[in-house]
Amino acid sequence: MKRGLLYVLLAGVVLGALGWAWWDAQRVPVEVAPVRQTPVAEYVDQRAKTRLPHIWRITMPYTGRVEPITLKEGSPVSRGQVVAQMVQQDIQLELQAAQAAVERLQAAIAENEDTSVEQTVLDQSREYVVSMDRTVEAARERMRAGKARLEFAQQHFQRSSALFETKAITREQWEQAQLELIQADVNYQQDRLVYQALVALRTATALLPKSVSQYIRRKRLRTQVLRKELAEAQARLEQLRLKQQRSRMLSPCDGVVLRRLVSNQRYLGAGTELLHLGDLRQLEVVADVLTQDAVAVRPGQEVDIYGPAVGPEPVRGTVAQIYPAGFTKLSSLGVEQQRVSVVVQLEEGERQKLLARGVGVGYRVRVRIYTRRRSSTLVVPRSAVFQSPGGTWQVFVVRGGRVQLQPIRVGLSNDQQVEVLGGLKPGELVVLAPEGSLEPDQRVLPQLVDREDQPQK
Repeated sequence: MKRGLLYVLLAGVVLGALGWAWWDAQRVPVEVAPVRQTPVAEYVDQRAKTRLPHIWRITMPYTGRVEPITLKEGSPVSRGQVVAQMVQQDIQLELQAAQAAVERLQAAIAENEDTSVEQTVLDQSREYVVSMDRTVEAARERMRAGKARLEFAQQHFQRSSALFETKAITREQWEQAQLELIQADVNYQQDRLVYQALVALRTATALLPKSVSQYIRRKRLRTQVLRKELAEAQARLEQLRLKQQRSRMLSPCDGVVLRRLVSNQRYLGAGTELLHLGDLRQLEVVADVLTQDAVAVRPGQEVDIYGPAVGPEPVRGTVAQIYPAGFTKLSSLGVEQQRVSVVVQLEEGERQKLLARGVGVGYRVRVRIYTRRRSSTLVVPRSAVFQSPGGTWQVFVVRGGRVQLQPIRVGLSNDQQVEVLGGLKPGELVVLAPEGSLEPDQRVLPQLVDREDQPQK
């Protein structure tokens, strides 16, 4: 009797174990996670790079020969420091020639403005004109006297001729009267020629003061020309002084040498780049964000900068500027995308963290721009949420060992989490990444995934 009861009990245990094994075998193992009450945030995650808002490019100010540049990449520079310079001997020779030209023109102007000799000549010519007037007047009086003597000799000759015909005088006396007439006529003609010559000479002499005055005026006109040439030479000299000043290229900032493009002495054209300088204390981050994501980005929003170059802890920043114009950029798959640049500004302490890591200009990082936040709300993992054919969001919830299809209303979402506005309660288990073969009311074997998505800061 006892042995039979024992057999019955053993058979019942075996049958129960077989039944439990069969029932457990019918359950589908699924990974589940609980609905949690945590903070959540929406963000734009994008690749970015570090940059400087201002990179000063030291270029050749003019065509010439530059001296060797001893500064190297990473060398510190201070504002006003000479970082490169032209060969000074060349510009010094040009300056000396320009200075000599200015001094020569100044001497020429001084010489041209000195009219003391010409003024003396003018005074002498005026006195000479007065003297010639008096000489001409004397010659006129002498000619008048000679004419009177000629007329007297003519009358005397006529009387002598009448007396000679009557034999009142001798032939010798008549010939004497004739000789006096001829001599008087010759003297008068001589006096008349002398007078005419002196009149012509006076006319020529009267032009002397005018000629000297014209020469003085011409010197004054030449002085004006020389002054213009002097102004041109002085402008050339000032240009060369400015050229000499520019020949020593100074650092416009306190910073470091980012790039050295020329090291040896070379003859280069104007505008050739020599150095790139920048102030690492102004380091910032720029990201090319898709335009459809950029519409949610606003200045002042918090940003996390992270990535291998940054280290294990992200660096904080804020959105400083969103460019007003977008541009087309090819993705890694060759797809054209419209993007816009977003500038992230760093606080001094955060920037020092990057610099301490050795991050410089043009380093690759990632940015996470937080566009919206919730301090405490229901959250499920992103992999648990999917859309129905009708477009509603839903999840598989484990209830009583079976999965139930549960429509939900979603709010904020990111790559890891989705905010649940309705349809779920805290602590309920949702299926992660449900397979397509999973059916509602199907028995499941929940396997709790012991991980919690990092809450969004």
